[in-house]
Amino acid sequence: MSIPVAAIAARQGSDRLAEIARAHPGCLVGVTAPTRDEQQRFSDQFGSRVRFGPEALVELAAEDGCVVINGVVGFAGLPATMSALAAGNRLALANKESLVAAGPVVLEALSRSTGELIPVDSEHSALFQCLVGEPHRAVRTMILTASGGPFLGRRKEELEDVSPEQALAHPTWSMGRRITIDSATLVNKGLEVIEAHYLFGIPFDDIEVVIHPQSVVHSLVEFVDGSLKAHLGEPDMRVPIQYAITYPGRSQGGREPFSLAGRDLTFLAPDHDAFPALGLAYEAGRRGGSAPAVFNAADEVAVHAFLEGRLGFQGIPLVLEQTLAATGWDKVSTVGDVLAADREARAIALGLLGGAC
Repeated sequence: MSIPVAAIAARQGSDRLAEIARAHPGCLVGVTAPTRDEQQRFSDQFGSRVRFGPEALVELAAEDGCVVINGVVGFAGLPATMSALAAGNRLALANKESLVAAGPVVLEALSRSTGELIPVDSEHSALFQCLVGEPHRAVRTMILTASGGPFLGRRKEELEDVSPEQALAHPTWSMGRRITIDSATLVNKGLEVIEAHYLFGIPFDDIEVVIHPQSVVHSLVEFVDGSLKAHLGEPDMRVPIQYAITYPGRSQGGREPFSLAGRDLTFLAPDHDAFPALGLAYEAGRRGGSAPAVFNAADEVAVHAFLEGRLGFQGIPLVLEQTLAATGWDKVSTVGDVLAADREARAIALGLLGGAC
């Protein structure tokens, strides 16, 4: 059986991808956005083993008997999610937007699939692990932790002139540009709230967010008897990725033993005045239907504009709020429904940016 290996964009890691492909002569290679020179180079080196274009991800995700780790950033990860589930594969999902934008559609596909969905986001992996062996009826509250990002403790008026460079300076995690900005605005935590709702079938009123700057407690579950389970460890994405691959077993890791001695663990309530996007995510999630897809699409547009210097930091939640207000509520039953909501939201958000800039 071939081992599929995929890259999101060759220009972001083509040398490393080629190195992996040479080390595993039986693997298939997917390059979604190659330059002309890169396409020629990969074709010369790997011949029929290589696939090009966005459809490469869909094709590789459908390879029989695979564990599909979907780490695509943004809404673009949805086709690979659907392909993996249709093929009956284990989907190790790090692309939260698949569930945020298309939760009902993905869950319906999962119900028809012989495969399974294991969360890879550190917070959702933590919740998943805390729930092993526990009945659903025993859960009272799920508590997602957030680092607070680079602007923790700043008041609303202190965020007027922050730059993309400042917002990208995350104190704990090394991540992609969009997710790092989303962490700074707490949009990322809002997306995770919506994701938790769909992953675990828990009402939004029973999902809480606390700020935990040390990022050692990755999430917690409170049970009806008042007890809590927490998942702790160093902030290291290798742990949830490995668990998604080996579940229900565990494999020896190559990391130093974790120690609590000498550590201070602090927990704070989110500042909704300074970071209103978190409340907007709850609003979109409770509205349901197409609203989460609208929220996600508007955020992608707003973050892109912020990184390009066309929108201020505090303009991001404003674009989210106005886009949500300008769209209606629509039921989503198919990928087409989600795509339509995504297109409408992007058009509205871009229109708002044109007016504001």
